[in-house]
Amino acid sequence: MQIGMIGMGRMGANMTRRLLRAGHDCVAFDVVPAAVDAIAKDGAKGVRSLDELVAALTPPRAIWLMVPAALVDQTLADLAPKLGKDDVVIDGGNSFYRDDVDRAQRLSQNGIHYV
Repeated sequence: MQIGMIGMGRMGANMTRRLLRAGHDCVAFDVVPAAVDAIAKDGAKGVRSLDELVAALTPPRAIWLMVPAALVDQTLADLAPKLGKDDVVIDGGNSFYRDDVDRAQRLSQNGIHYV
């Protein structure tokens, strides 16, 4: 399976490593270039922007967010316009469930699935 991972902090980087060990193809992005460089040494394809992340994934894309809850809405605002119908966004953070219900409704208007 191919998956894009956004957020290479402690949790995101460790989840990416687990996916890589299980044989998955991971494309990794973080706003901190050193974090991307570190995970690329472990076998992920490191990218420097959301545009590169989206371009590196085969549609329909699966993109897993591992960013702090306070950054989810801004990350989605930057990411969603780059996505297409049937792409999937997974919020792996600790968001308030009502916020996720609202996000899922907004993204579904463009055919994007939100988990």
